[in-house]
Amino acid sequence: MADAIYDQIEIEDMTFDPALQIYHYPCPCGDRFEISIDDLRDGENVAVCPSCSLMIEVIFEPEDLPGAKETPGMMETATVVAVMA
Repeated sequence: MADAIYDQIEIEDMTFDPALQIYHYPCPCGDRFEISIDDLRDGENVAVCPSCSLMIEVIFEPEDLPGAKETPGMMETATVVAVMA
């Protein structure tokens, strides 16, 4: 498996997409390497490119990962109801 690793990339150099909950990084083929936050939390550290056979090893510390799934705009909000007297 080590022979198939194209490069080692620090997670700080990757881009996090909070809506999709994935980290991505440009691939030489023009697409991008991707790995989900759940895979990282499960101990996976290999991001794959869906368009070619290249893979990268993601270097990270588990405690540095973003918190539990947080979808922007999905925060709990209070509902205000006006009552006419």
